[in-house]
Amino acid sequence: MKLRVVGLTLTFGLMATPAFAEDALNTGDTAWMIVSTALVMMMTPAGLALFYGGMSRYKNLLNTLAMTFVSYCLASIIWMMWGYTLAFGSSKGGIIGGFDHFFMAGIGVNSISGTIPTLVFALFQMTFACITVALVLGSIVDRMKFSAWIVFTILWVTFIYCPIAHWVWGGGWMGNMGALDFAGGNVVHINAGVAGLVLSLMLGKRLGYGKEAMFPSSIALTALGAALLWFGWFGFNAGSELAADGVAASAFLVTNTSAATAALVWMFVEWIVTGKPTVLGIASGVVAGLVAITPAAGFVNLPASLIIGLVSGGLGYFCVAVVKQKIGYDDSLDAFGVHGMCGIWGALATGLFANPAITEGKAGLFYGNPEQLWTQVVSIVATAAFTAVGTFILVSITKILTGGLRVERDEEVQGLDNALHGERGFEIA
Repeated sequence: MKLRVVGLTLTFGLMATPAFAEDALNTGDTAWMIVSTALVMMMTPAGLALFYGGMSRYKNLLNTLAMTFVSYCLASIIWMMWGYTLAFGSSKGGIIGGFDHFFMAGIGVNSISGTIPTLVFALFQMTFACITVALVLGSIVDRMKFSAWIVFTILWVTFIYCPIAHWVWGGGWMGNMGALDFAGGNVVHINAGVAGLVLSLMLGKRLGYGKEAMFPSSIALTALGAALLWFGWFGFNAGSELAADGVAASAFLVTNTSAATAALVWMFVEWIVTGKPTVLGIASGVVAGLVAITPAAGFVNLPASLIIGLVSGGLGYFCVAVVKQKIGYDDSLDAFGVHGMCGIWGALATGLFANPAITEGKAGLFYGNPEQLWTQVVSIVATAAFTAVGTFILVSITKILTGGLRVERDEEVQGLDNALHGERGFEIA
């Protein structure tokens, strides 16, 4: 998210009402940001839960929903206790935020950040932390212990998400270097995709993977989830302008265009290759296009969004249908193929197509600034490397703390809905 708030990352100390000469409440911006926050909130326990739940097997549907819900709940609490200050507190060497706002200290009802209440800004950022860790879940459904997921979520939000959010949006080294990430290409999608890949490799493949059919429980639920994600993504991307202005309108436009283009590309490629245009493919294409446009939304114009969507639709299909099958890793719901790889493409595309006429003079390679593309590459590599190593360490710690990551063999065969939760998502005759 491009931070428009002048001085937001300066130290607030313990002031009850931070005051900057530039700050003045704008009710229109505030109303838009409250709506945007609600839209992004809906994306996790509604959109993503249905999208992932429908793709999981019938015996694990409720477990997938439960893990999505608990991700949102845990990340919400962590963010307000210490996550926000680690991401947006006064910068410590560009690496992490200080404890200025531990338990939201120094932020009151009259605190203003730019043109909106600081509490609204903090809540908006909270929803990003919530959905990012929930996205990781897509790589490991059907086989991870519920208790292990809870511990992992707490550790990962604290030690992986918060530092990267600080690097990019909170006054850290990556943002200061000039990396462009309007709404979360690095912070959300590359971060979640790489973490999901590492976690899936450490957990191992599902029983019967590659040997037996693993049908989704309900493509209808997945399609509904994709529609809710698409709807909520307008708050995700257009809301990241932090104002109700022309850049927000442009971000809204290119977000919809990229998603629609990618959905059609995925559909036609699949139709040509397999002879059938599936609903799952269309829904997956929508998400691929949304992911790819996220880092670029506030920096690119309509023609660029068409190209971004076109490439992401083909790239997403190729990663899911070809690369995963060739390599043989078990990324259950393709979090890495869709979010990781399309997030990387989106970050690179930002370095190619950033248009100085749209916002703050940011220019990419095709507008005479080849250095921006190199900056994007550095940010991608740094994010992926930190996430991969950090996730490996945190998964290892989680394994020790919980006595193992994976459910018992008979629980996996029986299904986690009944084995772990004592419930059934479907009644099978």
